[in-house]
Amino acid sequence: MGIAEWRGQLERGEVSARELTDQHLARIEAVDGTLHSFLEVTAERARADADRVDAARSAGESLPPLAGVPLAIKDNLCTKGIRTTCSSRMLEQFVPPYESTVTERLWQAGGILIGKTNLDEFAMGSSTETSAFGPSRNPWNPERVPGGSSGGSASAVGSGECVAALGSDTGGSIRQPAAFCGVVGLKPTYGRVSRWGLVAFASSLDQVGPFSTSVADAAELLQVIAGEDRRDGTCLKAPVPDYSAALKAPVKGLRVGLVKECFEAEGLDPQVKASVLTAAAQLEALGCELVEVSCPRFNDGIATYYVIAPSEASANLARYDGVKYGYRSEQAASLAEMTARSRAEGFGDEVQRRILIGTYALSAGYVDAYYKKAQQVRTLIRRDFDAAFGSVDVLLTPTSPTTAFRFGAHAEDPLAMYLADLLTIPANMAGLPAISVPCGFDDGGLPIGLQLITGVLEEPRLLQVAHHYEQAARVMDTRPSAALVP
Repeated sequence: MGIAEWRGQLERGEVSARELTDQHLARIEAVDGTLHSFLEVTAERARADADRVDAARSAGESLPPLAGVPLAIKDNLCTKGIRTTCSSRMLEQFVPPYESTVTERLWQAGGILIGKTNLDEFAMGSSTETSAFGPSRNPWNPERVPGGSSGGSASAVGSGECVAALGSDTGGSIRQPAAFCGVVGLKPTYGRVSRWGLVAFASSLDQVGPFSTSVADAAELLQVIAGEDRRDGTCLKAPVPDYSAALKAPVKGLRVGLVKECFEAEGLDPQVKASVLTAAAQLEALGCELVEVSCPRFNDGIATYYVIAPSEASANLARYDGVKYGYRSEQAASLAEMTARSRAEGFGDEVQRRILIGTYALSAGYVDAYYKKAQQVRTLIRRDFDAAFGSVDVLLTPTSPTTAFRFGAHAEDPLAMYLADLLTIPANMAGLPAISVPCGFDDGGLPIGLQLITGVLEEPRLLQVAHHYEQAARVMDTRPSAALVP
């Protein structure tokens, strides 16, 4: 049931917020022992908030847009009084004294916090395998990863444990798990949504966005969380349009660019390619014009990202020194040893790997050769997008080169793991909005994701095209059975 439909039933008194909350808590109880989508379930708070919504409805009060909707929050977004761990031993006991802007807006809109979801440690990973508290699993096949870093949020939405969820996307961490778990995942324009209260990974790339089971629900969530925030100096001041209204605009005559380099990408599964091209044909049948376009540096995004993101991470994570907050080693004889031990014991292998890469790239004698050069290539990637949008309205690619892979498949090869984000990273490099929508299934019954990308602040068009495709294709109507997918 979509958010708009739920809101109508609640307003008419056909169902209560408490009933919906209890239904989702029961679902968590039934399946999360297998999926491990959640690090913490806030059942007591959820029921109390639901009761307040029901009391307000009974009193005839006007209900806010997300009244009574059970939501899950990725555990790198600060929630006042509720642990925010980033799936790391470093922050295992951290309880924020403040609320992030995006979650504050959700609660003001009537949303119900049902729990905090699992992720790759400090959002560094593509499978949720780097979580210090164990991996989440894919609801379509628990032997497969749910993607990452927002794998817990994607798994929770895909398994029906919540109506919708928030994640963060630094190089594909919303869109790639959305593709793997058969849900919708939206990364807004950089700065469209406040980052205040999001635990930083790479500050010039991080962006908060929603997971949902439909594009219409993604639009509803974006409507609530988007907009200026004076606490975030990178947050844009642009007015927030009516995203739900944009869904109704016709797509006939829009030019859809198929990015040539993406369909020739290394490691692209033939089934993924065929499914995405079928989706493109569906858009053509709706009246869109398909155009092949070239973004010559598209596939250079991944090398560029793995210089810029670790460099920013090494600076952001320097604050975890065992002194002010976070994990502190008790096995040290000096301040320097305490700091070194705290970081070695508090951070996992992948986080340490990226800190070391970033520190090296920023070190004297190498910063020009690596970090500065990467920023120059980032500018070229952005210019490629600008040129492409000079002739088309929206770009179309696969979301991920493959469907969900098995646990441990890339354990000995970090570079192979990094390639899972090959097709999502460029949008982060350019700060562009992008969305993943389910477009089919492989022979093993695993979902395939279609990625759409538009220009800066063109979320209305992005949602419009995605919604029309979703309504025409009805992919989930033909889905194969899966035990943990409702």
